[in-house]
Amino acid sequence: MPLTNRLKEHRARLGVNQQELGRLAGVSRQTISQIERGDYSPSVTLALKLAKICAVRVEDIFTYQEDETHE
Repeated sequence: MPLTNRLKEHRARLGVNQQELGRLAGVSRQTISQIERGDYSPSVTLALKLAKICAVRVEDIFTYQEDETHE
């Protein structure tokens, strides 16, 4: 998957669990879990909300790597 993230690290730094981060972001605990596992790519709006909650840039949480087959 080309989108990777460090959400779990930033969540731990804040000292909140998935449930609490989901509440702060307006999504379910399951959504936070899926994002952390890389099973779900958040919308731009949600990615920006998560970055704001964590007080970091979106790029500090999410990294996009181009697929080598698409040049």
